[in-house]
Amino acid sequence: MSNADMSIQLELPPELESQLSTEALRLNLPLSEYILRVLSIRQVLSNPPKTGAELVAYWQSEGVINSRPELTDSQVYARNLRHQAQTRTRT
Repeated sequence: MSNADMSIQLELPPELESQLSTEALRLNLPLSEYILRVLSIRQVLSNPPKTGAELVAYWQSEGVINSRPELTDSQVYARNLRHQAQTRTRT
């Protein structure tokens, strides 16, 4: 099989399409991109990381680690978020 993009037409049951569309909308993603993401994590679901190092490697490969380069000190950022949550006024 080549590395070329493959196009597949798929008819989804209406209920499944509705569920996937709702999830994609919540993440502000096009339905096709959301479905690709769901399919791409199937390997992780069948073979989850077993050690901390494997989990960190997975997070790095998915772009989670260092996904917020504007945060230079994550400890300070987390402390500020916690403070904001604890001191917000309730309506």
